[in-house]
Amino acid sequence: MEQYMIYKNLGISREVYEAGERLEQELMPRFLEFDKNAEFNQLKVLHAMQKNRVSDGCFQYATGYGYNDTGRDTLEQVYADTFHTESALVRPQITCGTHALSLALSANLRPGDELLSPAGKPYDTLEEVIGIRSSKGSLAEYGVTYRQVDLKEDGYFDYPAIERSLNEKTKLVTIQRSKGYQVRPSYSVEKIGELIAFVKRIKPDIICMVDNCYGEFVETIEPSDVGADMVVGSLIKNPGGGLAPIGGYVAGREDLIENCGYRLTSPGLGREVGASLGVMQSFYQGFFLAPVVVSSALKGAVFASNIYERLGYGVVPNGSESRHDIIQAVELKTAEGVIAFCKGVQAAAPVDSFVTPEPWAMPGYDSDVIMAAGAFVQGSSIELSADGPIKPPYAVYFQGGLTWPSAKLGILKSLQYLSDAGLVSKEQIQKI
Repeated sequence: MEQYMIYKNLGISREVYEAGERLEQELMPRFLEFDKNAEFNQLKVLHAMQKNRVSDGCFQYATGYGYNDTGRDTLEQVYADTFHTESALVRPQITCGTHALSLALSANLRPGDELLSPAGKPYDTLEEVIGIRSSKGSLAEYGVTYRQVDLKEDGYFDYPAIERSLNEKTKLVTIQRSKGYQVRPSYSVEKIGELIAFVKRIKPDIICMVDNCYGEFVETIEPSDVGADMVVGSLIKNPGGGLAPIGGYVAGREDLIENCGYRLTSPGLGREVGASLGVMQSFYQGFFLAPVVVSSALKGAVFASNIYERLGYGVVPNGSESRHDIIQAVELKTAEGVIAFCKGVQAAAPVDSFVTPEPWAMPGYDSDVIMAAGAFVQGSSIELSADGPIKPPYAVYFQGGLTWPSAKLGILKSLQYLSDAGLVSKEQIQKI
C-alpha cells in the first residue's frame, strides 16, 4: 500500500502529507543529533541502574507504611546518580510538577525568608503556591515574601537588577527552565549555570532550585551538573517515559531532600514511610525509556516549529535554534487558530481521538485554557498534547509524542484542521 493511503485514512490531505514528507527529509540531520543525545542519556540511566543493582525484587508491591521498600529506595538512588546529586525523593505521593515545586519550596523556606525569581513571572499554577494570587496555604500565608526580576526584552536575565534584588532575607532562588505559558526562550543548562554562578558569587549560601519540567534528557547535562542545589520535576513529563502513572521528584543536596521528606510525610517520619503501591516497575521502565521518548518529542517539536514558521507564524524556539526543552510555542494570532490546532492534535491521539477539546476555566489559571491530550496517562505531557490560554498572544504550546510517527501525525493533523477551517491556504501548505 502506498504510504500516503494510511495517512489519507487518518484524514490527511495529499498536500499536507507531501509537505510533511519534504520537511522530514530536510530535517534528518537534525533528527540524528537528537538520537545521539538519546544514546548518551540512555547509557547514563543504564549505568545508574546497573551501579545500584536494580533487580526484579525492586518491582514488588509494597503497602502500608512502606518501611524497607527496597524498590523505592533503590529508584531514588538511581535518580540521584543519574542527575549527579547527593540524594533524591521520587514518590507517587507527589501528585504533579506543581506539587513537587510546592513541596521543595515549603520544605526549605521559613517565615521571614524571601523567595526570588530572577527569570520573571513563574508558571501560572505556581502563582497561588507563592501567593502572587491569593490562595489557601500559600507561602505568603506563612510569612514567606516574594520578589521577582523581570526579564530583558530579549527574554534573558537582567543581571544588574538581580544583584540589586538579592538581600539578607533572600533564602532561595527559583529558576524555571521551560517557558511555561510565555513566549520567551527556554534556558539552556549552560545559561542556567551562568545564572547560578552569578547569584552564588554574591550570596554563597543561597539555595538555587531549578524547575526542570520538560527539560530532562533534552541535553546531555542537567542543571544539577552546573550548580543547582535542587532540580524538580514531574514523572508524567519527561522522566516518566510515558509509563509512570503519577509521581514527581526532587533531586539535590542531602539536607534539602531530607527537609522535603519531612514535609511530604511528617516530622519524625520523613522518607522512611510512603509505600510505592505497585508502581515501581512503571517508574523504573519509564525512566529507562525516557531518553528515547524525549528524542521523539524533540523531533516533533522541531517539525512543528519548521512547519509553522514557514507558514508565517511566530514560533519559539524557531526552526533552527538549539533545543532546551520539549515545548514548542506557536503564536496562532487568534482564538480560532488555537482551538483548531488543539482539535487536530486531539484527533491524532490513540486515546479519546473522537473527543472535541473546548476551552474551560481550569483551576490555577487566570483565563480559559484549552487542552488536547488523548493520553494513556491522564494529563501526561510527555505524550502527544497541546494546550494554551485563550488570551493574547493566542499562543499554543505543543509537546510530547511517545514515538516520532505519532508526533508527526499530530502536527500534520493540526495543520489539516487549520486548513479545513480556512485559516491556512493550500497554496501556503505547498510552499512548506
